[in-house]
Amino acid sequence: MDVDGLITRITTDSSYAGQLEHIEQLPSRAGQFAEPATPLPAALTRLLAARGIDSLYTHQVEMLEAARRGKHSVVVTGTASGKTLCYNLPILEQLVTDEASRALYFFPTKALAQDQLKGLQSLIAGDQKMTDAVRPGVYDGDTPTAQRRRIRNEANLVLTNPDMLHAGVLPYHPKWATLFADLKFIVVDEVHTYRGVLGAHVAAVLRRLDRVCRHYGSNPVYLAASATIANPGELVSSLLGREVQVVDDDGSPRGRKCFALWNPSPLGADTLARSSANDDAVTWLTEAMEAGGQALAFTRTRQAAELIHRYAKQQLEDRHSPLSTQVRAYRGGYLPNERRKMEQDLFAGRLRGVATTNALELGIDIGSLDVAILVGYPGTIASCWQQAGRSGRRADDSLVVLLAGNEPVDQYLLRHPEYFFSQSPEHAVVDPNNPYVLAKHLKAAAFELPLNADDLQLFGPMAEPIANVLADERQLSLVDGQYFCPGGQNPAVGVSLRHMSDNTFSIVCIKHQQISRDLYTSGSPPLVDNTHEVIANVDSISAPEMVYPEAIYLHAGETYLVRELDLNGKVAYVERCETDYYTQAVLESNVLITEPREASQLDETAEVGYGELDVSWQTVAFKKIRFDTRENIGLGPVDIPAQNLATTGVWLTPSDSIRATLKSEGRRASEGICGLRNLAVVALPFVAMCDSRDLGGVVDAKNLGHSAMILYDRYPGGLGYCQKGFEHVSTLLEICLDIIGDCPCNGGCPSCVGLPGLRPAIHSDPDLTRGHPIPDKRATQRLLELLLRRDGSESQSLTVTSKA
Repeated sequence: MDVDGLITRITTDSSYAGQLEHIEQLPSRAGQFAEPATPLPAALTRLLAARGIDSLYTHQVEMLEAARRGKHSVVVTGTASGKTLCYNLPILEQLVTDEASRALYFFPTKALAQDQLKGLQSLIAGDQKMTDAVRPGVYDGDTPTAQRRRIRNEANLVLTNPDMLHAGVLPYHPKWATLFADLKFIVVDEVHTYRGVLGAHVAAVLRRLDRVCRHYGSNPVYLAASATIANPGELVSSLLGREVQVVDDDGSPRGRKCFALWNPSPLGADTLARSSANDDAVTWLTEAMEAGGQALAFTRTRQAAELIHRYAKQQLEDRHSPLSTQVRAYRGGYLPNERRKMEQDLFAGRLRGVATTNALELGIDIGSLDVAILVGYPGTIASCWQQAGRSGRRADDSLVVLLAGNEPVDQYLLRHPEYFFSQSPEHAVVDPNNPYVLAKHLKAAAFELPLNADDLQLFGPMAEPIANVLADERQLSLVDGQYFCPGGQNPAVGVSLRHMSDNTFSIVCIKHQQISRDLYTSGSPPLVDNTHEVIANVDSISAPEMVYPEAIYLHAGETYLVRELDLNGKVAYVERCETDYYTQAVLESNVLITEPREASQLDETAEVGYGELDVSWQTVAFKKIRFDTRENIGLGPVDIPAQNLATTGVWLTPSDSIRATLKSEGRRASEGICGLRNLAVVALPFVAMCDSRDLGGVVDAKNLGHSAMILYDRYPGGLGYCQKGFEHVSTLLEICLDIIGDCPCNGGCPSCVGLPGLRPAIHSDPDLTRGHPIPDKRATQRLLELLLRRDGSESQSLTVTSKA
């Protein structure tokens, strides 16, 4: 595709109004190669040559040599840099020389495991020695029962996911005795995704895996692969509980990439708002398709993916374009067979445009794409580059377009492109000591093998007191210094590794089929047969925000009216219904500080605390938004119970002197704190590698006697994000001040202090404002200046007092 031609086509259109803020040209790069210290086995060399691989990149050789020495390692290079070969080479070498050896691969998704299986089979196809030596198989929830025994007994390279390892392999390890006894390598791919809640669970699963391996006498080498993040060594060490070697000298070549920063135009004379990035994404997606390209539009929400698909399809139909049948939405919640079909169509080129959530951010092989459209800043620099890497997977030219939203961080990055392109990726955060997570996995570990004192040390300092509590509650049995799991039920079943809740809701479509009137007497009503079809699923925390009664649920570009939400049966009943509007939930929340753990004084300008919180939130209403005009056409009530969350958070209360100063200057401290809350939620991801949707925030006066900003992690027991915010509160405030100080508005706008309802308890949609005014920009800016002593005083210092 002609990248320069597409940009010219967009910028010369009559609707163009200077939205293109910046284009960064990332030049092509030649490859760097190296040779292994000891040549690869002849069969493997022959195999690579048949695939056109005559030389290895420097990072591939470095990883190979580390594996040969028995070093745990992680490779951290760009998308399409040959990371897969980094771990395949040492494992294939091992299997060729010792066919009794075994290897275990696990990937974050079933789709990725299936994709890697196809890649492996393609790699070894045609070489009899390699096909005899390498016997791969995928073992996941979709594996037919008849194949499972064969994979356990015959496969020497097993591909799975952490969920299956957690619930379907480790609890039944005697069936896998041969695998665990001869296990030489464990591959952990896409390791950068194992942060937050998933990371805490995976850290516990890996410790369970480690003790099962020890039980069978093996000591496998871990080989990990990651997208570019700031702390890959720290992350993998936290996950594995051991030191690793970092391989980060990327030797792969790269084609020219154009990276465009696009700012949607202001809405008329309203300088406080801009047109929707979704609308501009439709333009870029359809224009790229009509220019002969294949494009992905990455969105931050499922609803946005569905809306962009719907609008793009309609626009192409209006142009009578045959491409209207070649655009789809891809997201979580679709059934597996739907997603696999779309992946195959993308790879084959039958789909030319896809609006997707970050579900396609991972390394599923969907072929070589031309354009990646980022609809809003994804939340982290690392995710930006991961999504950007989806275009240009060959040496050809490619294009990335970042469409800014009204969020403060989006606008800040567009005003400072040099910051964006020079900024190193964030630190990934994982808390392997989350007590809620550990409690679940200690029961699972005791079911697998009795837990003794040495085993508990594997799980960290919190493990022993948690095990004692579980024993007191009779969830574990303590006998002669060992903990046993009573009863015969596998406790791993029903424990989700990925969601705030272990339960999911099924979304069931009711289809009405009328039986012929001929069977009944004249004038009798027809018999209606209600048939049910599961079309999607959603976790139980999100269900009351997405599928409440009278909500419009979007699926594959079609609208479904929610007739009933069965909270006990965990089913949402929907009916296909064509509407000209969609809905957005309105939520209310409350926060209670239950147990402070640490406290600090920010140079006597504020009290800062970190500790345990109870959060409750409730969907109280919904808004109807018309598809074509985006106008709010109505508000309806919702009556469903509140949800509760015990988590951890950080809070900040300005000192009395700062409140007095603001009052003397005619400013309200509460206004400044509201603006600071909105800023802090979107700025914290710069400090801790998280998505702003992993966080909640409120302004509260009940807990501390004065108005205070409270941020919290959206997971039981916390995820470690707000703890990072507490530890780096000065840095967090500096980022907030930079964002607000650089915004060109006068009194405040969505691009700096945000909207008043920007971050309710769980939801993150800026349209959830309840009609209050935008926070006072000057009060917020002045509050930050006083907190950081930007009035000529010495730089701030932080004194921490632990209350643990």
